[in-house]
Amino acid sequence: MVQDNLSLLKEVFSEYEPAYFKFRLWNGEEWAPPGLKEAKATVVINNPRIMAHILAFPTELRMGEAYIYGDIDIEGDIYAVFPVERYLRQKYKRLVTNPLFWRKVHKLKRSIRDFERLEGRRKASLKGKMHTIERDRQAISYHYDLPPEFYALYLDPMMNYSCAYFRDPQEDLATAQKNKLELICRKLRLKPGERVLDIGCGWGGFVVYAAKHHRVRVTGITLSEKQAQYAQEWIKREGLQDLAKVELKDYREMQELEAFHKLVSIGMFEHVGGSMLKTYFRQAWRLLKPGGAFLNHGIASDWGPIRFRKWSFTEHYVFPDGQLVPISKTLSIAEKAGFEVRDVESLREHYALTLRHWVKNLEAHQEEALRIVDPVTYRVWHLYMAGASHGFATNRQGVYQALLIKTDSEGRHPLPNTREDIYREWRVS
Repeated sequence: MVQDNLSLLKEVFSEYEPAYFKFRLWNGEEWAPPGLKEAKATVVINNPRIMAHILAFPTELRMGEAYIYGDIDIEGDIYAVFPVERYLRQKYKRLVTNPLFWRKVHKLKRSIRDFERLEGRRKASLKGKMHTIERDRQAISYHYDLPPEFYALYLDPMMNYSCAYFRDPQEDLATAQKNKLELICRKLRLKPGERVLDIGCGWGGFVVYAAKHHRVRVTGITLSEKQAQYAQEWIKREGLQDLAKVELKDYREMQELEAFHKLVSIGMFEHVGGSMLKTYFRQAWRLLKPGGAFLNHGIASDWGPIRFRKWSFTEHYVFPDGQLVPISKTLSIAEKAGFEVRDVESLREHYALTLRHWVKNLEAHQEEALRIVDPVTYRVWHLYMAGASHGFATNRQGVYQALLIKTDSEGRHPLPNTREDIYREWRVS
């Protein structure tokens, strides 16, 4: 079986160049693609049949499951492995017409050998119609209702689970996340006493920051019970009960018409779903006072037809029912809802760097993390965050802050004519 696996690896990877990783089989034997430049990582094959399983249909889902359940391990720099996905997609077009390749695959798949896979997190299994409030609650719970102590291992002290803003690439994560919060407050031009709604507030980082530093009255909403509890306790510790609160509620359940001066949504937009964007922006319009501003911060990409999601690792193990759409579609629907688009800023490189910080922190706290969650969950987070960093770095997806304005009946708004006030020197503390 060793020789069969080596033969299959040579068949598939003999043209892989430049390669930055090598393979090691379960018996210790190693093989490297001829195009190896520098071995930054080693792909360890623990399950003798896994390569045949993956190469028979090399989808993101199969490759991801092989890693999270321990069929393979990755030693060294995990980022060195991600470019192989594109290579396999291109190579597969030729392999499917090669009878010799298929004989090797089927021979290995039929081989009988027990392998004990890791136990833990399983695929999401959501019930009900997609993007109903109840099903969205299930989706949010699947990802966000792990113990807060797990997220705290890799996030900044303010528990920001979205793209940071690095005014200097050498800044630490905590500073960069405060930069992001301050940047959003400046784009919204917050004034003391204004009512602000944070849609999808997470553990309350923006709620606490805006109330504490800009003295606005902030309401945060989330569908995660653990996030809501954490945020409420944090607000109490800070003594901000007169200015801040967090409720367990969906944005569609908000009934206060024209009740808020400003709205913000930071990293929640990805959960809305393409079919619900019209509802999302119309509801935001109804909740906002004339002249008010809405800062929508979210990931954008064109992932193609929804039917392809059945082969997505992210869909099954990370963010079920999540959906990314192009920024052009987002802005078009926002405009049709009545908003004026005043400012759009891409933070793509910032998110690649943010995720690298998260991965580094998670790796540094691996032992502690495994006392909180099972090994499969740890591997899911390790893989998805590293993969997402690669995706942003290679422009497979972007992240944007869009500042949207609800003008009054005469088309007026209170914003200045330039953005100079946003970027004046500031210092976070």
